[in-house]
Amino acid sequence: MALVTKMHEYRAKHSMTQDELASLVGVRRETIVNLEKGRYNPSLKLAMDIAKVFSCSVEDLFTFNEEEK
Repeated sequence: MALVTKMHEYRAKHSMTQDELASLVGVRRETIVNLEKGRYNPSLKLAMDIAKVFSCSVEDLFTFNEEEK
């Protein structure tokens, strides 16, 4: 399964930079970059913290995509 994220879209809607989001949730900007590029799966706490910033559910931001074999 591959993690699919809509973080970039939500950041754009809120006119928020990666640095600003990282600061709000207590991580480095590189973590946000890796999350947006699908290179990193967030902890449940981090996913919930990010969803809280955008006033949405974790499921609105993150989904798993079944990869075809």
